[in-house]
Amino acid sequence: MCQYHSGAHTIGISHCNSFTERLYNFTGRGGPGDADPSLDAEYAANLRRTKCTTPTDNTTIVEMDPGSFLTFDTSYYRGLLKRRGLFQSDAALITDAAARADVESVAKGPSEVFFQVFARSMVRMGMIEVKTGGEGEIRRHCAVVNS
Repeated sequence: MCQYHSGAHTIGISHCNSFTERLYNFTGRGGPGDADPSLDAEYAANLRRTKCTTPTDNTTIVEMDPGSFLTFDTSYYRGLLKRRGLFQSDAALITDAAARADVESVAKGPSEVFFQVFARSMVRMGMIEVKTGGEGEIRRHCAVVNS
């Protein structure tokens, strides 16, 4: 069901610093254009040229689902199949055969099915127990544990 949670990426924006490691120096060798090979090369080059022009950009925003980031629809999944998901978690959905089959099914299927399954998936996520007190923390930046 993880692919349905990721479907929330069909709405919204992200700051470049949330994914620039996929655009610049992905392998850690510092080569120019050293982008994540699982990301469509043309899409990565376009993002570097027009949006996230430096590896340290933390102010520019990018649509998570270009062209329909304000609409809850299935275009996110069609983008994934073109290797145009912004985040590594998106890319992972098409590297596993079973998850890829699910992505293809959503991309080609009726939107109503996606909406129903997404709703059930979100309800199940809402039932995950919240950590309180010393069990967890509210992060100031979601990708980094507070120090």
